[in-house]
Amino acid sequence: MHALWVWAHPHASSLNGRLREVGVSALGAAGWSVDEIDLYREGFNPLLVGRGEADVRRHQDRLRRADLLVVQFPLWWYSVPAILKGWIDRVFESGFAFDVPDPETGKPLKYGRGGLVGKRALTVVTAGDRAATLGPRGISGDIEDVLWPLLHGTFWYTGMDPLRPHLITAADDLDAQATARTEADLRLRLEGVMTEPRIDYLPMSEAHYDHTIRLHDSVAPGDDGLSAHREGGSGPNT
Repeated sequence: MHALWVWAHPHASSLNGRLREVGVSALGAAGWSVDEIDLYREGFNPLLVGRGEADVRRHQDRLRRADLLVVQFPLWWYSVPAILKGWIDRVFESGFAFDVPDPETGKPLKYGRGGLVGKRALTVVTAGDRAATLGPRGISGDIEDVLWPLLHGTFWYTGMDPLRPHLITAADDLDAQATARTEADLRLRLEGVMTEPRIDYLPMSEAHYDHTIRLHDSVAPGDDGLSAHREGGSGPNT
């Protein structure tokens, strides 16, 4: 198996840097080959000005080879760092990740189907907030809802299987013991990364959505939130 580990943090000596080392080492010990993209150290240009540029094609080739995409970043203003957003904007191009036509109908494949189908996607996320604030009823919102644009609107949209975010909270306050536990948790998570169930988003099919791509009234009746777009209308907290 082959993994592409993309990470976005300005400081290699940070907790993020340590977790990247632990994660890449754990995959290697399990027999994986791992390709790393360090966006800051590589000086990746996040500005989208054209299509089909040479550096973008190289990154697409690296993503194409991967069975697993790991995207690691600190949660900044409830989203990804700008350099990572730019990587997605540039690399996930039309014709590569999306706007890939269905050979039977000619219509673009999306939401469970697409140019990146067959790959799994795991986010490794650090946050300064305490765990409760990014969990059920937390003031920041559940992490799966906070990252909806990435998990559903990017990974699932392009056909990848999005996995539950691997969230490290109170990241600024971890002592040596807590850091050791955090490292062990990441190793354990990666051991089962190809067998754990994906987030159970609904595919875009006539069984679930009408011609306006709105859920049929019979699907998750009474649920108008993001959880309605999951199997059985079950959200991350149910």
